[in-house]
Amino acid sequence: MNWDQVEGNWKEWKGKAQAKWGELTDDELDQAAGKREEIEGLLQQKYGKTKEEARAEVDSFMAS
Repeated sequence: MNWDQVEGNWKEWKGKAQAKWGELTDDELDQAAGKREEIEGLLQQKYGKTKEEARAEVDSFMAS
């Protein structure tokens, strides 16, 4: 699956994202609207991840 598919079906993926990253709020996920860079930025901010760590987490998310 590519990121365009995730972004296009964000309402479905949003629940999965919130289950994986429980500290992200509905509002934050709504604002990110499935945009990969926004989600990576939220992971960096909320979880103190580096850019590379955030990218790896999103890659893992997509693979699941």
